Amino acid sequence: MPRLPRNLPSNCTFHTTVRCNNKEFNLAKRATRELLLEVIAKAKKKFEFKLYALCIMRIFIIY
Repeated sequence: MPRLPRNLPSNCTFHTTVRCNNKEFNLAKRATRELLLEVIAKAKKKFEFKLYALCIMRIFIIY
């Protein structure tokens, strides 16, 4: 049975984070990052929300 749609209040600001599986950085390739940005742009157009900032971060481990 699918869950009910969320009833989110309008005119509110939300902080959202997204992580890759197993904490792996899977956005190393430019094409993958561009695909993510295209998907976000498509969702922004469909759901009409304001995107104030976006940050794609990568953790470097130096031994």
